Amino acid sequence: MALFGPDNLKGLNREGNGLGPRTVVVSIAKTNITQAELDTMLDALASGGTYSGVTNDAFTIAGVTASSDAGATWGDFDGGTSDVVAVALQGTGTINADASDALGVTGAALTIAGDFVQ
Repeated sequence: MALFGPDNLKGLNREGNGLGPRTVVVSIAKTNITQAELDTMLDALASGGTYSGVTNDAFTIAGVTASSDAGATWGDFDGGTSDVVAVALQGTGTINADASDALGVTGAALTIAGDFVQ
């Protein structure tokens, strides 16, 4: 059996993700997000650009999960029902929070939930 002592745990108390040089987790909130709105937002994250006056760089999308109950439970996206979508992004560019009409979708708000750097 492996022994977990102080020497084996070095580095676990620092930022990092083991997935690459940087992973940013963003949260997008809007009531009853449709599939078309999700597609628009994911395209905007992957291609970068300026939306509602906020400019973001392009990122690679590493994962998407959604919630229909304010983040109490997470799972598959349900078009017209999901209100929050969390997206794991990988890249070294800039991503900015946007409280209104984020990523080209009226009423969407984007917040940065975590930024993990190796």
